[in-house]
Amino acid sequence: MTATLSVNLNAIAMLRNRRDLPWPDVIHFGRIALANGASGLTVHPRPDQRHIRFSDLPALRQLIDAEFPSAEFNIEGYPTEHFLGLCEDARADQVTLVPDDPAQATSDHGWDFAAEAERLRPIIARLKSRTMRVSLFADPTPDGLDVASELGADRVEFYTGPYGGTHSDEAAAERELAKLRSAGKAAAELGLGVNAGHDLTVANLPALCRALPTLREVSIGHALTADALEYGFAETTKRFIRALQPA
Repeated sequence: MTATLSVNLNAIAMLRNRRDLPWPDVIHFGRIALANGASGLTVHPRPDQRHIRFSDLPALRQLIDAEFPSAEFNIEGYPTEHFLGLCEDARADQVTLVPDDPAQATSDHGWDFAAEAERLRPIIARLKSRTMRVSLFADPTPDGLDVASELGADRVEFYTGPYGGTHSDEAAAERELAKLRSAGKAAAELGLGVNAGHDLTVANLPALCRALPTLREVSIGHALTADALEYGFAETTKRFIRALQPA
């Protein structure tokens, strides 16, 4: 199985929002990503709209529908009523539920599935009734994955921040990969699809793919946008896709 790339547009939107100007245009860069092989686009519309704005969602949906109908729109966020309404209005193909506090700079931990089970159950059922795939943000551990499966989640997205943070420390990287390997095996046994995201780079993706042979999708924004300053957005998208190919 070869994992696919969903390009996260949050960093592009954050740069745009530094000025009251229409550029860089998230629609334009979403088009470049999809035209160069990305399988989908990811956004995280936070309540303060500090990067993706609510008004971006219909335009991104229209881009996919009109020009890239086989691509997917992944919307991630904390499941408030407002967020769920945004997902429904934008007809998300996948909704990734994250346990973020609105004040958090970025997602940095997975759900406590046992503690949140009864809260998540009707939300998952609601989204799935509208034919949206549901992925739950998860720490890289087998703990609680049985609950996620029982709740009806289709996938989990493993938080790879600790792995990404190991940089050039090979021993630390191997310890984090061992955790991901164990969690991925447990997810596969439960019939859960596996996504991954956070601090993933061209350099660390090949080892992640080897550790997670059932990996379906990675969502990448920060490193991809940073690399694009050097290589350009189109070539950077291709570089990340190549990094996902089996060795």
